[in-house]
Amino acid sequence: MNLESDKVLPLEPDKFALEDKWIISKYNTLVRDVTENLEHFELGMAVQKLYDFIWDVFCDWYIEICKTRLNGDDKTAADTARSVLTYVFTNTLALLHPFMPFITEEIWQSMPHSSDVLMTTDWPVWREEFSFASEEAEFEKIMLVIKAIRNRRAEMNVPPSKKASVFIQTKFPETFLAGAPYIRQLAWGSEVVVGDAFSAEGAVRV
Repeated sequence: MNLESDKVLPLEPDKFALEDKWIISKYNTLVRDVTENLEHFELGMAVQKLYDFIWDVFCDWYIEICKTRLNGDDKTAADTARSVLTYVFTNTLALLHPFMPFITEEIWQSMPHSSDVLMTTDWPVWREEFSFASEEAEFEKIMLVIKAIRNRRAEMNVPPSKKASVFIQTKFPETFLAGAPYIRQLAWGSEVVVGDAFSAEGAVRV
């Protein structure tokens, strides 16, 4: 992870991109759910939710999306991505710590942190100001399109190096216009065109 510094960068919600609000909101829900599971001694359910979040949400999606910002010229966007990456990852380690104390402590020590040891940090808590339900729903519409395009490309054995134009017919044009950079990056699109209707001649539908 390209953090460039061992300092803990502050979270600045007014600078969050759509994907930042999405991951923060997903993490916030994780905190609530895992805490409830542990209070009811549902250890297996807590571990499964942590596993799914770390691999399917944080690694597969958020880290991939952040690479462009981390390597770009916009320092503010890069620092915001770093602050969110660090916040979500270190606090997820805290949630995982009761199950894997030695491994999580070792990883946490290599990250920017404010306490001496992970064991003495406060348990993460659900925060109302980090519940971005509408932004989460908007981003997941974009994710569904990306998944559909990826699946169809895989079925047709189209390599990632071969980019294609993407035409999206939708009742939510603003959502997909905002999501065009994500679709180009993660679904290997050369361009993204959003509209009410398109001619389907010669096109592959998803």
